[in-house]
Amino acid sequence: MTSIRRNDLSIYDRVADQWWSDEVRWVRTLKNLVPGRLAWFDRYIDWADKDVLDLGCAGGFMAEALASKGARVTGIDPASDAIEAAKSRATLVGQAIRYDVGIGEALPYQDEAFDAVVCVDVLEHVSDLTKVTAEIARVLRPGGIFLYDTINRNLVSRLATITVAENILGLLPRGTHDPELFIKPKELVRELTNAGLVAGPQTGLGPRGINRKGDFVFGPLPLKSVIYMGRATKPQVCSRHG
Repeated sequence: MTSIRRNDLSIYDRVADQWWSDEVRWVRTLKNLVPGRLAWFDRYIDWADKDVLDLGCAGGFMAEALASKGARVTGIDPASDAIEAAKSRATLVGQAIRYDVGIGEALPYQDEAFDAVVCVDVLEHVSDLTKVTAEIARVLRPGGIFLYDTINRNLVSRLATITVAENILGLLPRGTHDPELFIKPKELVRELTNAGLVAGPQTGLGPRGINRKGDFVFGPLPLKSVIYMGRATKPQVCSRHG
């Protein structure tokens, strides 16, 4: 029996030419998650005229949504084909989004370059969470905000994401996730604190209904058992007098 490769990030390049076509069910699922995330993220930031980094942008679903809200968006992802798809899409719809190929452990940006960093469906895939959170803190301006979601590590999340979403429903390709890389909320709070950020509230994210295509639509939920969202801020620099 052939073993399944876990945390298989090549899936994003394999469907790059269909990213915006609505033909691939699991890609539509990723697209459908964006409004649910923003339903909670929008409470904490006015995106207009903000410099925003979409860390792990893939083909650009979140980046496009943020640009539509008036943000100056930069997207970065290691999947080069997905980045090319995102660039083509931005040109097609006339959005001035910058897209770069790169990884969260070594962001190619100056210190304090962004008012906000958004990182969704990413932290449970990275090779070094400590380096990624340190880089996020470095590129955030004082007073800047970090908004994220990721997957909790427990038996329920493993059942929901691997057994149900990947193996039964096909909402994600098999091998998308490695449950050993999932992150407990308290673990992420510790990483954010160690990086110099102030961890804020967290909430769950999950299915809230079904649309006309038979796909799930998503929104905030009270339980953080599977997917959870959160906010952290970079402290303002305290001025000293005398």
